[in-house]
Amino acid sequence: MNLSEIKTLLDNEVLYRNNCSEISLDKPDPLLIATHYNDETIALICALFAYGNARLIVKFLQSLDFSLLECSDEVIIKTLHFHYYRFQNSEDVATLFIALKRLKQIDSIENIFYEGYKKEENVLEGLWEFITTLKSVVEHKSRGYDFLVGSVPKKQSAMGTYKRYMMYLRWMVRKDNLDLGLWSKIEKKDLLLPLDTHTFKVSQRLGLLKRKTYDMKATLEITKRLRRFDKADPIKYDFALYRLGQEKLQ
Repeated sequence: MNLSEIKTLLDNEVLYRNNCSEISLDKPDPLLIATHYNDETIALICALFAYGNARLIVKFLQSLDFSLLECSDEVIIKTLHFHYYRFQNSEDVATLFIALKRLKQIDSIENIFYEGYKKEENVLEGLWEFITTLKSVVEHKSRGYDFLVGSVPKKQSAMGTYKRYMMYLRWMVRKDNLDLGLWSKIEKKDLLLPLDTHTFKVSQRLGLLKRKTYDMKATLEITKRLRRFDKADPIKYDFALYRLGQEKLQ
């Protein structure tokens, strides 16, 4: 297929997928839980745990009591004592709740992201600002927690895709039948594709991505290509690409 044919395919897929039935218990996605609460903090928890099997992600998220974000540290630790998910033990899960509760007392997640983003309209700079601030409110270091909340990379050349954060930004910034659109300070045009194994492989098969390494350079390459399809809203193609790969349609 040439670029024009690929654009037509993806534009049609975006229209087809942009409906609430794409997110359900039959088609599990962490966005299902995030949509129920319509809250930036709860949505971030949903995004950060969005790795692994989709059904197990949703099952874990359904087991969480998000009202704990208003409770004391002691209540959070006690209530989440038996909650764990893959790399995260109960202490990691409780620490995330405590950190986000404290963060809410400082500023909104949007405003913290915006502090880094506004200098050059760069979402990665916004992300480094957020991760730095999040890690400053609670001292806790473990493999599980570091994997969950991420870190500011020492070398730009060795960056991962930060897929879960990029997906969270899509949820927050875009507004349609899937994405929540709770934020107003960050522009859709500056979003980066939340590159996962499905979007990575289907982008390669479609000829949209030449890079063979799954990293931030691949994220930037595919995002640049998608901007040729829609300069103002390149990441509208994310969910369509994801479903095409997941359902092995391409």
